[in-house]
Amino acid sequence: MVEMDGSIMEGGGQILRVSAALSCINGASIRINKIRAGRGTPGLRPQHLSGLELVRDICCGNLEGGSVGSTEVTLTPGKIKAGNHTADPQTAGSVGLLLQVSLPCALYADGPSELCLKGGTNADMAPQIDYTIKVFKPIVEKFGVHFNCDLRMRGYYPKGGGEVVAKISPVSELSPVNMTERGTISKIYGRSFVAGVLPYKLAKDMATTATRVIRREIKDLYINIQTLQEKDMACGSGNGIIIIAESSTGCIFAGSALGKKGVYPDKVGFEAAEMLLRNIRHNGCVDEFLQDQLILFMALANGISRIRTGPVTLHTKTAIHVAEQLTQAKFTVTKADDENASNDTYIIECQGVGVTNPHF
Repeated sequence: MVEMDGSIMEGGGQILRVSAALSCINGASIRINKIRAGRGTPGLRPQHLSGLELVRDICCGNLEGGSVGSTEVTLTPGKIKAGNHTADPQTAGSVGLLLQVSLPCALYADGPSELCLKGGTNADMAPQIDYTIKVFKPIVEKFGVHFNCDLRMRGYYPKGGGEVVAKISPVSELSPVNMTERGTISKIYGRSFVAGVLPYKLAKDMATTATRVIRREIKDLYINIQTLQEKDMACGSGNGIIIIAESSTGCIFAGSALGKKGVYPDKVGFEAAEMLLRNIRHNGCVDEFLQDQLILFMALANGISRIRTGPVTLHTKTAIHVAEQLTQAKFTVTKADDENASNDTYIIECQGVGVTNPHF
């Protein structure tokens, strides 16, 4: 039994996600206490519980303390089995975060898995599903991961009601990655959307402002932001924007924002554009939101992975801490010192443990 303090560092859902996934993959029981102790509403929220139950189901395990508000859980994993699983927090809890905890587990199953994930597809404080599909997916595939994501219905706060079906193929083992050459930004595109009862003009205004802000800094690229009004494919009302930049070496970055009641659309567009520019300026190869999502894959891969980043986030430091506690992986973070580096450019290096799938 490994004990994990759920209140350390970032002190939120990420400790749960990385710990539960590694416990499942390693086949080692874990007890996580002081869950989200520093949060306004401590303990498990419906989306965290849903994620833990999904991991339990994938590995035919046992979960104790699994209730909303619980501050201590024990996961005792069994064998990871292929099959169909559903997770539904019955809220606008993030579909992307449900995938984050379950995808690594399904990679070590004895056959393909199909996960039906319900909730919020475009939710605050979590990656929009567009980010998962357009940014996370192509980069994580560099490790040898293969999955597809079928977006059946978009869901917004507070109703949720979104649905994504992910089909995941097992791997024999993950390959290390080397992402240290940024290259030049070669493409910028995105989507600006309104759903439900909101007027189409909001989508136009968000896109116009975002384009104008990016143009101040990047003058010579065509910026292609689609504006969309979602009617049939969305549950509830919402608005938001995601802008993606690709580099000549295959690096992908994003900036995104969601509308809220009383917030002008140009402020939403400005926020997304500024986020994208901030993530391009540091001359790293991944943005601030991808950093921490790659840590677990680096730890599991067979060999040395190197990733060039901007400032290392608290989420990333937390993921590294948990991965080092639960595996033999060793991470080092050093300042990049080449001529393209800024004050904020770092290299995260990991000697992965090379976890192999016993079913291959």
